[in-house]
Amino acid sequence: MQIVLHAGAHFTDDDRLLKSLGKNRDVLAARGVSIPKPRSYRNKLRGFLHDHLIDESVREDVLSDLKDPSVSEPDRIIFSNSSFFCVPRLAIRNNAYYPRGEERLQDFCSIFHSDEVEIFFAIRNPATLLPALLDGTPDDRIDDITGGSAPTALRWSEMIHRVRHALPNASLTVWCNEDTPLIWEQLLRELSGVEPTQPLDGGNDLLHEIMTVEGLERFDAYVEKHPGLTEMQKRRVIAAFLDKFAIEEELEEELDIPGWTEDVVDALTDIYDEDVYEIARMPGVTFISP
Repeated sequence: MQIVLHAGAHFTDDDRLLKSLGKNRDVLAARGVSIPKPRSYRNKLRGFLHDHLIDESVREDVLSDLKDPSVSEPDRIIFSNSSFFCVPRLAIRNNAYYPRGEERLQDFCSIFHSDEVEIFFAIRNPATLLPALLDGTPDDRIDDITGGSAPTALRWSEMIHRVRHALPNASLTVWCNEDTPLIWEQLLRELSGVEPTQPLDGGNDLLHEIMTVEGLERFDAYVEKHPGLTEMQKRRVIAAFLDKFAIEEELEEELDIPGWTEDVVDALTDIYDEDVYEIARMPGVTFISP
């Protein structure tokens, strides 16, 4: 069986991928793809992973409670939890993202040791992630949510290296949260394991949140008149329409951190860009970019 785990990061998804995939439940069920309800596995998996009491019975215990009546004997199961590694206030410690992330993934893979595990993970610019983490916790200072870590020391590539070293046989797919409007359709297909030409509903769900009604109408009309667009051509079209019809307030992100100047934000963004460049060239990592 193929076990897919979309493990975050925090504040990159808000279950949007699951909602879009859910629009294709019947189509995917016919292909043996199961999208169980999060409530049927999140708490149970969290309990097993915290207790570290993993034996042969755990896999069947987890699978027996999955709520997806559309697929009785799935070939592929999609799990998703942005807090898979930990709660938001523990996401950064000791100058590292998710310092115990690889241990949690090892335990997850131990549960499904006889299956093919695929890990999907979105990264995000620390210049916007740190304010989001602060806003999503009761803490008042960056130091409180990072354990005193230096924002400029954080590297997603360091975390990805740890995961690849700990789980060399697991498939790992990574993308930038900032790119999701352009690659949304591909993410849906990659998670569900269907071929690139398979049409799926929900491919424009993210655009509905960040593009004006007029822009969406013009975009839909343009795509309808050009049915032969390749994936890359369609991404260029999306970028062009967003440039003209984006809802600015939906794209703007709060960076109200005491002591942060524009220079700090620029420095963090430069570090992130270099980090992304390194991740995209890592052996054993599938990096999805526009």
